[in-house]
Amino acid sequence: MRLEHEAIDVLCARDISVLLVDDGSSDGTLALLRRIEARAPDKISVLPLSPNRGKAEAVRLGMLDALARGASQVGFADADMATPASEMVRLVRALEESPALIAVMGSRIARAGAHIDRKPSRHYLGRVFSTLASLVLAHPFYDTQCGAKVFRAGAALSEAVASPFSSRWAFDVELIGRLLTGPDPVPFEAFLELPLVDWQDVGGSKLNVLDKLRSTYELGKIARALAVRRAQARQGD
Repeated sequence: MRLEHEAIDVLCARDISVLLVDDGSSDGTLALLRRIEARAPDKISVLPLSPNRGKAEAVRLGMLDALARGASQVGFADADMATPASEMVRLVRALEESPALIAVMGSRIARAGAHIDRKPSRHYLGRVFSTLASLVLAHPFYDTQCGAKVFRAGAALSEAVASPFSSRWAFDVELIGRLLTGPDPVPFEAFLELPLVDWQDVGGSKLNVLDKLRSTYELGKIARALAVRRAQARQGD
């Protein structure tokens, strides 16, 4: 379990509530999360899942739990904190300051003044994937797979996470697609990709090249599902 206590402290200090989702672990992770929760029970909660549901379902159930608690914004980040807590705070603040936005998503763009530490192989695979994802979504998103996103609570988000995702690895694309094609579609202009200042390619990631290929394969399923949603939206007009 790669979870830094300091990162949680940063979020709590900025008046951000933290929900830690344990996806059916059997290695003592849940006990660790309970100890972290005990440090600030008014700010930190734990959602234990059993059996293991996979990342897509863990994220979805975590978002549903946060919405049920009355959160005005709901976001998620990887437990390894590849996206530092300070960057998550930037995403939250950007959404707070722009009422027209529905989603603020981290974007890993290597540029002057930023520290984006990413393996070249993952970068180039990511560029291919994002290009295909943009075609599926019919909008030019640069980095759909950055594990740092914050969404405004509301009917559109509740509908988007109401049912399980069909994809295991590319659920980010499916979530964005559901928002774009829902009963009350979110306009592309309500999304903001915020270039991150700091991002670390954390060693030991469970996502390998084969998983990247699986994610790409899943885009076909997502495209078909979104086509159905678009057709249903047209029939409802």
